[in-house]
Amino acid sequence: MTSLTLLLWIVLGVAAQVAIYLAISFSRHWQGYQALRNEAEEMNLPTTPAVVKQDAPAPTKAAWSGLRSFKVERKVIEDVAQSICSFYLKPEDGQALPPYLPGQFLTFNLDIPNAAGGSEQLIRCYSLSDAPQADCYRVSIKRAVPPAGKSVPPGRSSNFFHDQIAVGSRLQVRAPVGHFHIDSSDAPVVLIGGGIGITPMLSMLKWCLDTQPGREVWLFYGVRNSGELAMKNQLEILAATHANFHLRFCFSDPLPQDIQGHDYQQRGRVDVSLLRNQLPLKPYHFYICGPTPLMESLVPALEDWGVPDAHIHYEAFGPASIKRKQAATQSAPTASDITVTFAQSGQQFAWQPGAGTLLEFAEAHGIAASSGCRAGGCGSCQTTIRSGEVSYRQEPEYDPEPGTCLLCVCEPKTSVTLEV
Repeated sequence: MTSLTLLLWIVLGVAAQVAIYLAISFSRHWQGYQALRNEAEEMNLPTTPAVVKQDAPAPTKAAWSGLRSFKVERKVIEDVAQSICSFYLKPEDGQALPPYLPGQFLTFNLDIPNAAGGSEQLIRCYSLSDAPQADCYRVSIKRAVPPAGKSVPPGRSSNFFHDQIAVGSRLQVRAPVGHFHIDSSDAPVVLIGGGIGITPMLSMLKWCLDTQPGREVWLFYGVRNSGELAMKNQLEILAATHANFHLRFCFSDPLPQDIQGHDYQQRGRVDVSLLRNQLPLKPYHFYICGPTPLMESLVPALEDWGVPDAHIHYEAFGPASIKRKQAATQSAPTASDITVTFAQSGQQFAWQPGAGTLLEFAEAHGIAASSGCRAGGCGSCQTTIRSGEVSYRQEPEYDPEPGTCLLCVCEPKTSVTLEV
């Protein structure tokens, strides 16, 4: 055997080994893909890119006035800890549902039993967690439990939903509203959800994948560990079947069995350092929803990074007041002769520009005020004006009664006395 023949046999042997390796790798990849595809079909998720549709509808006011009766068609537990449940709602009148803007919320008038054996009404708002459908709405609600070591009651409305609302239950619902929603441009987008703040992100994500499959979308989903992830399998299937969707699970406190690279991609909280390391240099729009600490750290950090103010969109849970540089520049605190009087407590405080809304001002001074959506959509903070005038920062979707105001979206125009 000549040296040339021997070399040829060696080359053929190496080529055969490479071919076998590639064949095995392809086979494993194909089997995994088929498994994901089958699971997607079982959950009615799209497995091929959708045809690009027209821009999202742009409703400017509530699609119906007052309350509309809905029936719960399905309840689905969405996480390992069984703390997040999705409720699928169908209108009792059988009429088609109007479209909404992905990221908006529903307002519920709940009749909740009390300790005295009667009931009382609570108004609560929950984000829609799916792309708009013609026959069904979905909200995904996390059971609120008391913080460890604190003797405070659990969340009344969330526990009411989990424990008392069953398939067939009827709910009174206001039309979808909210100023926090995704735009319909083709600009690349980064969705950031902290904890149950993932719900409006799910609506935005699924709308994008359905109507704009060519749009670049990143989702950073921050939780403590795998026990708190909602809809994990569905998100992984969407990422596997949409090339322009990039999914990142971020665990701040992984469980011993959580494996990086398998159960999650990033260890730690979602912060600007992570975003700078992960994202290519592009003019992204950022949509953020989550608890107060996430919002108060991330929003200013994005501004420091140089992200334009118009590219930062957010919605906070609870009494979070995010200090924006642009707002501070436009309205630096100065002396003011406007005073705000809270009638029920008899307390009076000097108003300062830059203090936020009247709701934030009340909370900062320890004045208890009812609130729900904090966006002018539900009417929970409607308060009688005894004297004075207010002005609105944005047009509210809820139409307040004459002689009242919505504390969450207004500020005093003159000295004002409020029935709070």
